[in-house]
Amino acid sequence: MLSTSPQQTQKIAALLVKTILENPENSPRIFCLHGNLGSGKTTFIQAVARVLKIKNKVLSPTFVIMKDFPLSKKFAFKRFYHIDCYRIEKPEEILALGFKNIAKNPQNLIFIEWPERIKKIIPRNALWVEFKIKGKNQRQISFNLNPL
Repeated sequence: MLSTSPQQTQKIAALLVKTILENPENSPRIFCLHGNLGSGKTTFIQAVARVLKIKNKVLSPTFVIMKDFPLSKKFAFKRFYHIDCYRIEKPEEILALGFKNIAKNPQNLIFIEWPERIKKIIPRNALWVEFKIKGKNQRQISFNLNPL
């Protein structure tokens, strides 16, 4: 998909989440957002948070690595996790934060920025979302079940 603005990137994210919420049993729960700095990953996640009715401001948790938010009882998912692996040097570092248990819980909806840094421990059923900068406001967003 080609996005020509941050607003369009947000619409793509909102459509994805609405689709997941309509059919949570057959949808991926772990999303790996891959792309260069400034490619739209955080913009995408902010739109996800809006659809999930998260009232807190969602910023990239670069220094804290992981943030989690409780979700409304009306959703099949109970918690939303936003993980930023930019500062992770070895995949094992994320394990100390309880990543394996978080990833195993079917009530968690997980979005990971810089997933390539922990690629070897990400479950195989994760959906990879790749962001490529194509111009000042243009981003190519593609979805893939296989790691990049």
